[in-house]
Amino acid sequence: MRYFVSFMICVALISISSCRKDFTTIPNFGSLEFSKDTVFLDTVFTNIGSATYNLKVYNKGNKAITIPKIALEKGANSNYRLNVDGVPGKDFNDIDILAKDSIFVLIETTINVANEPNPLYTDRILFDTGTNQQDVDLVTLVEDANFIFPGKDPISMKIDSLTLDGTPTTIKGRFLEDSELTFSNTKPTVIYGYAAVPANKTLTINAGARVHFHDNSGLIIDNKATLKVNGTLAEKVIFEGDRLENSFSDIPGQWGTIWMRAGSTENEIKNAQIKNGIIGVLIDSIGATSTPTLKLENTEIYNHSNFGILARETNIEAHNVVIGAAGQASLAATVGGTYNFTHSTFANYWNRGLRQLPAVLINNFFTYVDNSGQEIAETRDLKAANFTNCIFEGNNNIEFILDKVDAGGAFNYSIKNCMIKFTDSSNSFDGVVELDFANNNNYQDILLNANPNFRDTQKSDFIIGEKSDAINKAITTPFTTDILGVDRSVNPDIGAYQHITFD
Repeated sequence: MRYFVSFMICVALISISSCRKDFTTIPNFGSLEFSKDTVFLDTVFTNIGSATYNLKVYNKGNKAITIPKIALEKGANSNYRLNVDGVPGKDFNDIDILAKDSIFVLIETTINVANEPNPLYTDRILFDTGTNQQDVDLVTLVEDANFIFPGKDPISMKIDSLTLDGTPTTIKGRFLEDSELTFSNTKPTVIYGYAAVPANKTLTINAGARVHFHDNSGLIIDNKATLKVNGTLAEKVIFEGDRLENSFSDIPGQWGTIWMRAGSTENEIKNAQIKNGIIGVLIDSIGATSTPTLKLENTEIYNHSNFGILARETNIEAHNVVIGAAGQASLAATVGGTYNFTHSTFANYWNRGLRQLPAVLINNFFTYVDNSGQEIAETRDLKAANFTNCIFEGNNNIEFILDKVDAGGAFNYSIKNCMIKFTDSSNSFDGVVELDFANNNNYQDILLNANPNFRDTQKSDFIIGEKSDAINKAITTPFTTDILGVDRSVNPDIGAYQHITFD
C-alpha cells in the first residue's frame, strides 16, 4: 500500500508539472508558416467520414509565441473537425508554439450532400485575428451515392446475417430486393456487408457503373442466381473500396470478394476493373462443359491481398484478361474444373511481403483432415486447362505450376504460344511430367523466361513495348482486338495487349 500511495503521488506531480507553463511567450505576430496552404481532403461519399489529414504549423522565429485563436471560419456549423496538438474541437484559444518548433492540426470531415447546394465543400482554418490573421483553405468534393446496408434487429440492434442454403451464417448482409437488381451509372453504389443476389434473379450492372465496398463487404451470387456486368471499352464498370482518398488508391484488402456460389449460372463480366479487395472473384460453381459458370472478357483484376481469381471446381471462359498483383496467386484454378483463357496476362509483382505461390496455380484436388487427424487429399477431374497466347510473369522465379495428385481422374491441359517464367534453380520440379515444357503434346511454341517488356509493373501497367519477345508470337484466334480495342487480326502479340512504342 505504501508503494501504491508513493506511485500515485508521483503521477500527480508529473501531471501537475506537465500542465505548468514553464516558459514565456510573445504574442503571435503573423509570421506562421504551414506545410501546405490548402488541404485537399479528396472525395468523400455523403455521410461517410473521411480519412484524417494533417497540417503542420511552424514557428520559425527565435522566441516562443502564443496564437490567441485558431478556429474554423464557419464555426460550430462547419462540417470539418479539428484536433490541435491532441485536443479536439472547432475553436481553440491561446495555443503556444516554442521557438523553432511546430504543432500538428489534424482535419476530418463528414458531409451530408443533401444539406449542401455545392458538392465542392470548402472552409478555412483561421489563425489569429485582425491584421495578424493567417489562413489555410480546406477543400472536399462530396459525392452522392446509392447505399446498400444490411438490416438490423429492432430490439437487439444486431446487424442481420445471411442465411445460405437454409443455414444461418456469420456473414453480415442481406439479399437484394427486386428494385435493387440494377446498378446504374447515375450514382455510385456503396455496399456495407454482403449484398446477395437471390436464386432465379439476375443482378445487372450497367456500363460506367461504380461499385464501392466497405470493409468486410462484397457481392454474393447465390445458387441459381446470375451476375451480368455490362461494361464497354469507353465505360468500364469499376469495383473497389469505398475510401476515395488518393492514399487508398492501391491499398489491397479494403473489401472482401465477388463470390459466385455453387450453382450460380451464366455469370458474365465484361469490360470491368476489380481492384483492392481480398479476393477479386471467388467462384465455386461447377457448370456444364458447354455453359461456363463465368464468361470473363476485357477485364482487369488488380491488387488483391490473397487472390485475383480463386476458382474451385468451376468453369471459366476468358479472353483479354489482365490479373496483376496478389498476395498469393493471381489465378488459382483449383479442385479440377474447366478453364479456357485466351490472350490473357498474369503478372504478379506483389511487393508487400513474401509470396509463396506462383502467378498461376492449377491443381485437381483439395485437402481436409479426417476424424483421426490424418490429412486426406480428394481429387476431381481437371477437364481442361487451356491457355492460348498468354503471359505468366512476376517477381518470383516460378510463375506457373500444374500440381497433379496421382489418384486417378482426368488431368487435361494444353498450353499454346505462351510466355512462361519458370527458373527452377533448386530443381524442386525435376521429373514433374506436367511441367515438361519440351512435351509437344501439351506445350506448343512456348517462350520460356523471355522478356515481356512491360511498361510499368509497379503501376500495374502491363502493356508491352517494342522490345518484348511476345511480339508477333501469338496464333490467330477469334478475338481479333486486344483489351484496348486495338486490332490484332494480323500478326497478333502474346498477352492481353498489342505492343506499343513507349515515350
